[in-house]
Amino acid sequence: MRSASEPSTIFFCFSNFLHSIVPSFSGFVFDFETLLLIRNMFAVSRLGSLLRRCNRTTIVSELKGFSRAYNESSLQSSSRFSVPEHCDRCLISRFSSFQAFKSLPKNLVNHTTRKMSTTAAVLNSTAVEATNSGLKLLVTKGPHAQKAVGIWLFGCAAWVFSLVVLGGITRLTRSGLSMTDWKFTGGLPPLTQEEWVQEFEKYQQSPEYKRINKGMSVEDFKFIYWMEYAHRMWGRGLGLVFSFPFAYFIAKGYITRQLGLRLSALFALGAGQGLIGWWMVKSGLEEPRSEWVQPRVSPYRLATHLTSAFVIYCGILWTALSVVMPEAPSGALNWVHGATKIRRLALPASFIVGLTAVSGAYVAGNDAGHAYNTFPKMGDVWIPDDIFSMEPLIRNFFENTSLVQLNHRILAMTTLSAIGALWFASRRIEVHPAVQSLIGATLGMAALQVTLGLSTLLMYVPTSLASAHQAGALTLLTFTLLLVHTVRKPSPALLKSLASVSKPSTVKVL
Repeated sequence: MRSASEPSTIFFCFSNFLHSIVPSFSGFVFDFETLLLIRNMFAVSRLGSLLRRCNRTTIVSELKGFSRAYNESSLQSSSRFSVPEHCDRCLISRFSSFQAFKSLPKNLVNHTTRKMSTTAAVLNSTAVEATNSGLKLLVTKGPHAQKAVGIWLFGCAAWVFSLVVLGGITRLTRSGLSMTDWKFTGGLPPLTQEEWVQEFEKYQQSPEYKRINKGMSVEDFKFIYWMEYAHRMWGRGLGLVFSFPFAYFIAKGYITRQLGLRLSALFALGAGQGLIGWWMVKSGLEEPRSEWVQPRVSPYRLATHLTSAFVIYCGILWTALSVVMPEAPSGALNWVHGATKIRRLALPASFIVGLTAVSGAYVAGNDAGHAYNTFPKMGDVWIPDDIFSMEPLIRNFFENTSLVQLNHRILAMTTLSAIGALWFASRRIEVHPAVQSLIGATLGMAALQVTLGLSTLLMYVPTSLASAHQAGALTLLTFTLLLVHTVRKPSPALLKSLASVSKPSTVKVL
């Protein structure tokens, strides 16, 4: 155990040591916080260069000589500090360990010497005060409330994620048209055999049964009915999971006006999502225009339904990130400048990711994945001849199977190229290590998503791979959203504090 007077002893010895070897420090009154900072800077810069020129034995002998000289002089001087005999051993043990700095890179030593220029107390108080003064938090009542609201929002985002995946499986198993009516609040499923027969008779009147599932048994019908019923009730469950905690947090005063308005808009969009879903299903219950066309939902309505789900998911996730991470990670002013450069590249890449995901909805709506199950060519050609066979021309981009799949292929490769270019450019930009890791993870996810898409196409759209491909699209969108949120512009208070830290101040170590 150290004695109570040891810190004061070390402080006094280190102060005299600095005055003896650095003439520019003579006449300067050192406080304890200042010496702590100077000690760290001096260890990296002055002692680091000294240790590179001299060996360890020479330095230790010089410190021993200084300690003996100090002990002799302290016997003749009056001071409020008492220096025990073990001071020399303490100093030698402290400073002899600085030999490890000999292996540090030269640019690290120079960078530290330039940047560290003021006392630790001034730095910490300035940064904290400036940050807290200009930062507008979305949640009040302290860190406990911030954590509770953040966990709730992340849980809602995960619920939406699972709802999108379940909706994809429902579509892939052709279960979406099994329920021929819709109620906003829902209801109980069939519980008796008679009720199941009644529901099955309703389904037998639909075009899907007449043209695709004719001859289906009641037991087979139960499977597709339960899939659609689970999807609908899972969506209604999200409404309960969102609304009840939302009302509780408002009553507790956790949520600010800005956050309340944003969450209210997301709740309204989620309630409208149920109406959009029924609007989509209703299009599949209508008789097709031709007897050769299979009954299916409108690709426009399917794209609207899926895009709305993506918007809700991104809105909840962005809000959750803003609650738990109200300030962008910075650490240094040069990292902020690097984040600005990354943001200029990440925003277009994120837009391409979103556009590719929406184009996938049109691939699903037109069953375009079942055509041209070859790659890189589409059949025997690179570009099919019928890509502009519909009139007016604009219809081909949304209803022509050949052009819809071609567009999705081009957008997928463009997405991978854009994220790859972002990763390559980030290697030359000085950014926060977390940002660099996130860019690498985004590139890996983009490569995996392209692999899943190609596997789904070449294997004729199996349900497992196709649902994994849809989940991969949402995962890639999550990574890009997290990247854009991480490199967003810092608050003016943080920029001001970082600028003040980077400026040289009154005390400098030469």
